[in-house]
Amino acid sequence: MTSIRPRSRALAALGVSAALALGMLVPAGASSHREAPLIAEDPVADNTDVYAFVSPDKPDTVTLISNWIPIEVPAGGPNFYNFGEDVLYMVHIDNNADAVADITYEWRFSTQLNNPKNPVPNTFLYTTGPITSLDDPDWNIKQTYTLSVVEGGKRTELGKDLPVPPNNIGPRSTPNYPDLANAAIVKVGDLVSFAGQRDEVFPVDLGSIFDLGGLRPFNEAHLIPLPTEDGVNATNGVNVHSVVLQVPTKKLVTKDDPVIGVWSTTARRQTRTFVDGSGATPKHEGPWVQISRLGNPLVNEVVVPTELKDTFNAIPPSVDADVFPTLSAPPLSTEGDIPLVTDPILASLIPILYPGVEVPEPPRADLVAIFLTGIEGLNLPKGDVRPAEVLRLNTSIKPSNKDPNKHDPLGLLAGETDGFPNGRRLNDDVVDIELRALAGATPFTPDFNIEPNNLLGDGVSGNDQPYLTSFPYIPHPFNGYSYGKGPGRVSDPAEKSL
Repeated sequence: MTSIRPRSRALAALGVSAALALGMLVPAGASSHREAPLIAEDPVADNTDVYAFVSPDKPDTVTLISNWIPIEVPAGGPNFYNFGEDVLYMVHIDNNADAVADITYEWRFSTQLNNPKNPVPNTFLYTTGPITSLDDPDWNIKQTYTLSVVEGGKRTELGKDLPVPPNNIGPRSTPNYPDLANAAIVKVGDLVSFAGQRDEVFPVDLGSIFDLGGLRPFNEAHLIPLPTEDGVNATNGVNVHSVVLQVPTKKLVTKDDPVIGVWSTTARRQTRTFVDGSGATPKHEGPWVQISRLGNPLVNEVVVPTELKDTFNAIPPSVDADVFPTLSAPPLSTEGDIPLVTDPILASLIPILYPGVEVPEPPRADLVAIFLTGIEGLNLPKGDVRPAEVLRLNTSIKPSNKDPNKHDPLGLLAGETDGFPNGRRLNDDVVDIELRALAGATPFTPDFNIEPNNLLGDGVSGNDQPYLTSFPYIPHPFNGYSYGKGPGRVSDPAEKSL
């Protein structure tokens, strides 16, 4: 970054205290991991990532993935992680560009306590012996789920009592874990479904980014410089809970448009009371209320300011264009469709945190195409498009490679039209892609598609385990026994419990 102007001049002009205040406004983190004040208190309902891509080995289908429960420590017992029984998990598809769900898949989970009589009665343990099958009597705390679809205002139950594999405890408790997980892959009509614990595959240097918007490879160019370092992936060795659904493309699209919009939400019942005043007996009643929402990665973190984050999580995409211009206040408001996108605060912070980096002036029509409407010739739907924060996927664009491990992490920026922001694949490095987009390093704004703008990134990419080459594509979760052992906290394959 040889074009950076002297830091002393920038510090003198801005003042260290002002720079620190601006740096604190950069709330970047893992894609929707603890992104809003209220949902940060409710991890079981916290929607962390959404992926939607044409299945690399079955290109006549689309794979939909949504993750919950951020940054699960594999050794987090004795009460290991489960989906919430009192939570409604949903993935929505809009196939006519009005930002209203035309198809919604719903997951409801149920927990069963086995409480084995022998060899350990009334145990506190997750398992009292090796779990060798999904009906093993030694497995104490099991979950199943009901999968439904809502279409045309009608809810249809697709499958009931579908299995969830156990958490990956360790080589004694969950030997041959891949066999257990694969046994939970089920056919539901012409769909393929999986729900359970998986590896967290989203790469991000949380420690650096949270430290006043730092990017380790660019440390020396930061307003408060440090020695340059390689990026550190904060999600190595941790897990999430995923729902994965593979759907024939023809079930998701209309006859005249291959583009769909995808987002996921979480809802809870409106009222929770405690029976007889006991905290041990909660009761949930009333209509469902949306409390978490995710489409494109990182929008709620680095685009929506803290005061509006809970509001964003509570509203549907169909009202984005109406609500956010009204709620936006100076310095966020400007001319354009949705000021939080056309004049995002992070874009304005880049030249301050990294003096010498220039970005396009607002209003940013390029960001409207990337985040709200879709890109013409790529994933812009036909006809009238309501601007909305959803992940848009052109299902007619075939995978660039059958092996997810061989996808270029820069997606569309690397010329792979099946990559983000056309949907999102597991290997897409959305942190680097979005940082460069905010800096104008795309063909939309060629004057800014230069160094250092087109080099910005947090220095981490890829995953600590290979992606699977078939459904559900996300690698198996890390086990608790091996957590903390060795570089990256990667489990020992010899333990056969990856």
